[in-house]
Amino acid sequence: MDIHEYASYDAVGLRELIAAGAVSAAEVEAAARQALAVANGEVNGLALGPFTSALEHAPDGPFGGVPFLVKDVPVAAGIPFTLGSRSLQGGPVAAHDSELMRRFRAAGLVTLGSTTVPEFAISFATESAAYGVTANPWDLGRGAGGSSGGAAALVAAGAVPLAHANDGAGSIRVPASCCGLVGLKPSRGRISPGPDSGDPLFGMSYDFVLTRTVRDTAQLLDVLHGPGVGDKYAAPGPVRPYGTEPGAGAGPLRVALTTTGWPDGPVDPEVAAATEAVGRQLSGMGHGVEVAAPAVDGGALIDGILPTTLAGFAAPLLAAPRPPDPARLEAVSRRLLADARGVTALELVAALDVHNGLTRTVGAFFTRYDLLVTPTLAQLPALHGTLRYDDPDHSVRSWLESMFTYGPFTALFNITGQPAISLPSGWSAGGLPIGVQIVAPHGREDLLLRVAGALEVAMPWAGRVPPVSVTHRRAS
Repeated sequence: MDIHEYASYDAVGLRELIAAGAVSAAEVEAAARQALAVANGEVNGLALGPFTSALEHAPDGPFGGVPFLVKDVPVAAGIPFTLGSRSLQGGPVAAHDSELMRRFRAAGLVTLGSTTVPEFAISFATESAAYGVTANPWDLGRGAGGSSGGAAALVAAGAVPLAHANDGAGSIRVPASCCGLVGLKPSRGRISPGPDSGDPLFGMSYDFVLTRTVRDTAQLLDVLHGPGVGDKYAAPGPVRPYGTEPGAGAGPLRVALTTTGWPDGPVDPEVAAATEAVGRQLSGMGHGVEVAAPAVDGGALIDGILPTTLAGFAAPLLAAPRPPDPARLEAVSRRLLADARGVTALELVAALDVHNGLTRTVGAFFTRYDLLVTPTLAQLPALHGTLRYDDPDHSVRSWLESMFTYGPFTALFNITGQPAISLPSGWSAGGLPIGVQIVAPHGREDLLLRVAGALEVAMPWAGRVPPVSVTHRRAS
């Protein structure tokens, strides 16, 4: 199997080849290692690896033999992590697998390395002093999004068919939009956060994967969903396997559409047009589509996010056996850790009250609508350096405001808990991918996957390959 052939398959396709005996798992891994070297040389998406030996896994799992990458966070036993920070390089190693990593291994995924993130994974641009800039394979002068930017760049470039990602304000959906991928943020309680957290980032953080196809997303959800032992809460289980949903009918549905974000700001005309095209497509499928959105104050949303960001990110770092050296931190991280020491319990409770109000408002909205369609980002993928995380003039609030000007559509649903998926449903005149976000009521990933599968057929993106892709390369 050469890397051109390897990169043309999604995860399900590779699994089927291996199961049929058309290719061995060892041959797939060899192709993946070559593809990873080629792609990473262009986009700089690897933080660690490729590992000399893949992490232990169950070869007979439902994704046995499929190459995979994890994010540079504490997820896999014995694997060093840096959270994208120079201050942690050469330091911590994950003591044990997370529950999610245990399920990745049981699924048979062949983990070959870890992927780049911005420092502490709190930016929509994967640019760090530790690892440099991760480039977008659609245009190397633009960012891959963040914080799961390394994962997105390498999946889009064909190095692996899917990779671990997580999302605290949009960090699955934003890089999916930038790199032309499918990015699902599951419902709160769908994926276990255990054993080290019961409510990560006060309920705002979610783990899953980035993929190139809806069927990979659906079938991965089948093997990853469900509570772990001792989880604080769980989303209701599906009535049938998620893998059956992309080909199932849905509708007629009540669909709301908006191109106004939280906070409100300018939206690129091409982004707005791509979102409206999805609305027209859904209308043509027989769904009722109208302009509507939850009545949310963008300033209030930032009021709710600021103290929980400070406390949620800083507390484990400040409590670590070796806290980060401020001299080795980037500017916003340094300010974040300093400001976190001043957050009072009353301020945190007030922020959680804001979360409650937003959650009630959005929950009520979804009693009237089955889906909400928005852009994923307000702009096309940003040029490198647009989001200035290492700018000493930023306060934490001004940083959040600048990030949410670029991406004002995603963070709300981290607070409120609904599942949201970004689909590569549009393209700019210059050939850049445009993600369109679809949100469903809590627990309704099944509905999202049905609609996403229908849109994948009606507005196909599988034939679009970025200029920087191993699909264009053949083994020498």
